[in-house]
Amino acid sequence: MSKGSSQRSSQPRKQKSSSAIAGQKRTNKLLLAALFENACDAIAIIDDWGYFIDVNVAAMQVFGLPGEALVGCNVQDFTDGALDIEQIRGHAQTKPKSLGELHLVCRDGVQRDVEYTLTPEVLPHRHLLILRDISGRREVMENELRRQRQRVELFSEVTLKIRQSLQLKEILQTTVTEVQRILQADRVLIYQVFSDGTGKTISEAVLPDYPVILDMEFPVEVFPTDYQQLYAQGRVRAIADVHDPANGLTDCLVEFVEQFGIKAKLIVPILQNLNSHPQNESNSQNQLWGLLIAHQCNTPRHWVDFELELMQQLADQISIALAQAQLLEHLEDRVEARTVELKEVNRNLQQEITDRMQAEAALRQSEEQLRLITNALPVLIAYIDDQQRYRFNNQAYQDWFGRSPAEIDGCHLRDVWGENSYQKMQPHVEAALAGHVVTYENDILLNNGSPRSVDVTYIPDVDDQKTVKGFFALTSDISDRKAIERMKDEFISVVSHELRTPLTSLHSALKMLATGRLGTLTTDGQQLLGIADESTERLVRLVNNVLDLQRIESGEVIMDRQAHNAADLMIQATEAMQPMAHQHEITLVTQPADILIWADCDYILQALTNLLSNAIKFSSSGKTVWLTVEHQQCTNPEHNLTHPSPLTPHPSQPAPLPTSAVALFRVRDEGQGIPADQLERIFERFQQVDSSDSRKKGGTGLGLTICRKIIEQHDGRIWAESLPGQGSTFSFTLPALNGG
Repeated sequence: MSKGSSQRSSQPRKQKSSSAIAGQKRTNKLLLAALFENACDAIAIIDDWGYFIDVNVAAMQVFGLPGEALVGCNVQDFTDGALDIEQIRGHAQTKPKSLGELHLVCRDGVQRDVEYTLTPEVLPHRHLLILRDISGRREVMENELRRQRQRVELFSEVTLKIRQSLQLKEILQTTVTEVQRILQADRVLIYQVFSDGTGKTISEAVLPDYPVILDMEFPVEVFPTDYQQLYAQGRVRAIADVHDPANGLTDCLVEFVEQFGIKAKLIVPILQNLNSHPQNESNSQNQLWGLLIAHQCNTPRHWVDFELELMQQLADQISIALAQAQLLEHLEDRVEARTVELKEVNRNLQQEITDRMQAEAALRQSEEQLRLITNALPVLIAYIDDQQRYRFNNQAYQDWFGRSPAEIDGCHLRDVWGENSYQKMQPHVEAALAGHVVTYENDILLNNGSPRSVDVTYIPDVDDQKTVKGFFALTSDISDRKAIERMKDEFISVVSHELRTPLTSLHSALKMLATGRLGTLTTDGQQLLGIADESTERLVRLVNNVLDLQRIESGEVIMDRQAHNAADLMIQATEAMQPMAHQHEITLVTQPADILIWADCDYILQALTNLLSNAIKFSSSGKTVWLTVEHQQCTNPEHNLTHPSPLTPHPSQPAPLPTSAVALFRVRDEGQGIPADQLERIFERFQQVDSSDSRKKGGTGLGLTICRKIIEQHDGRIWAESLPGQGSTFSFTLPALNGG
């Protein structure tokens, strides 16, 4: 083919290509026009001053005007001025596109929030403005935020009520009550799972129209092992209709719930984490403790996400409460177990470096868990080493002293509590570092001068070699309780003083009637007079005991302590109680010993007669009551650290001689005995083993309290030992003089 023919053949193709290009341009133009008109976003072309040149249908809808009315308007007429056309036009070369949000006020009165994109100079002096209505999306977001805030407030309210109590039973009952109120469910319960697969309902809140299932034990068939395994993995079940086969409930379970009228249920597991060395969440081991369950009984119910989230969060709170209860109940066991674990780590220090890193990580996690739990408690919890320096303290210290736990860590007790408070607590701190468990009450002044009454317990930390490494300190604020006790004491004192005079007159009048000086009474009259006289004597004893106790506790009594022979006091007490023993057909056996004691004889006689009177009253006819004393030499004499009461000697009495020995008094009977859990409580005011004892035996419930106060004022201690059905022994110690 020649060159000329080649040129001729290529010319038609060139003309065909130009035609195709022109057609393509027309197609593109039509396509752009279609896109412009049918786009979901509002599109407008504006000039350099912000006036509309052209708009699409979506733009007309956004601005609420037809196209012919909108063209010629300025975009600034619909906005709050946030769109600066002039600035964008001036920076068209350096800032080719602008993004943001606008608030539009349209001519039809509708207000809209929109996102905008402004692209300047799409054509000379023409700018592209694209708007997207976000009012609905923003409203949805605001509604969702409002719902989330309500959920947080509800959860915070329930959590606060849960944390206001340290009693696990109260926490569980508060949880079911609040969940039942918030969800408006027919029944909410907590079901505890036992190790054998059975379980029972331990807390419940239910409407009156439905049966109560509290304390009902469920058979293992309704909660098989595969269900337990699924719940232990954290499964949550929201069953809208128990009869719906899609829920996969077994026939026996459906039949079981039908008897309680249950139509729908929401089940959330309560888990306890048992993993001591978690490296990641996939290795976490959980134990299923129980289930938090909500029932709808009248109709099926679709459970929403908020209800699921609330139940799950409260189940987590219950798990924390379980951990707190275990910590409070087994603090000493935890310390001992932790000590054993640390020793095991020390024995394995030669193992691979990975083992050491795991042990350190486990220790850090345990400390974080311990701090998390203790920070939730409204008491001061701390660990103090043998140098009396803080090695651990919870968040409550910041509330009391205005210093963070980090600031207190490593500080001496004196630096935290102040010199005055430290002097009061120093003897008890030294006793704890000597290995003794110490509990005492004290009045302190904080650094800001605020007075508080506190109850303090020190628990020594002792290793296998019996070395005390420090102690745990738990301090509770009992200021309110002390204020109430003072008000009660003042009230009792006033009432008792007001009763003593009329009672004495009444008692004297009854005695005169009994002598017959005012006339002879009938047999029935004599019987009624005897009852009245006996009741009056009992009232007089009660008033006298109350006043004696009040005087001792208020510090009005000054013990006139002198050297006395224990044998003489025992004989006097026995002789005084012999008529009562004869009346009850009780044999009194006294084994006196010549021991010199440092005491106020009148008050010691009162303590001995009170103990003998109790022993006689609570012994059957024909039994024996023993009163004994023995001398005990003390290499390390103990003082009563539970209720210390240091005394200032009266100026007229000589100072006591140094002593390292005690006289141990015992009063033993063959009565009905005292249960072990009552041995400490009977020394409290108005406390008796059986409330009917005061009616049968004529007691006031103050005798042992007065005995304890008297013995403590003598720097001694008193306690009781008993075996139910075999009798009781009341023992107390008094300082004995050397050579006694």
